[in-house]
Amino acid sequence: MKRRTQTEIQEGTTGDRPTAVGARARLETLELAKRIVEAAADKQASNVVLLDSREVCSFADYLVICSAESDRQMEAIRGDIVDVLKEESVALHHLEGDASSGWMLLDLGDIVIHIFAPFEREYYQLEELWNKAPVVVKIL
Repeated sequence: MKRRTQTEIQEGTTGDRPTAVGARARLETLELAKRIVEAAADKQASNVVLLDSREVCSFADYLVICSAESDRQMEAIRGDIVDVLKEESVALHHLEGDASSGWMLLDLGDIVIHIFAPFEREYYQLEELWNKAPVVVKIL
């Protein structure tokens, strides 16, 4: 395990991954993750799951996984999530994939969001991969 420098501790970073610092920041990260879940649900995403991955994953504290029935719905879900990030002044570190690929990934550092088409969600089975991560929220 890499030893963190005093600067990293003060700035809230570990290596290349931005992190939240302290209990208040963890709560804020969880609240942001819940807002992301709400945004996805507002656009009729199905099977929305928020996992607490802090104990089982080194690259994110929370994982949000949801499904969309069409390319247009995937884009709408992504758009609403990006709007939430703008409202909260949160930077999107990385966006991967597009609706036509059946899988979109939004990386916020502490939170990673997966928006799947049904076939891709069934194929990759991320909930099975991260089955040791406690479920914080599940909306069917």
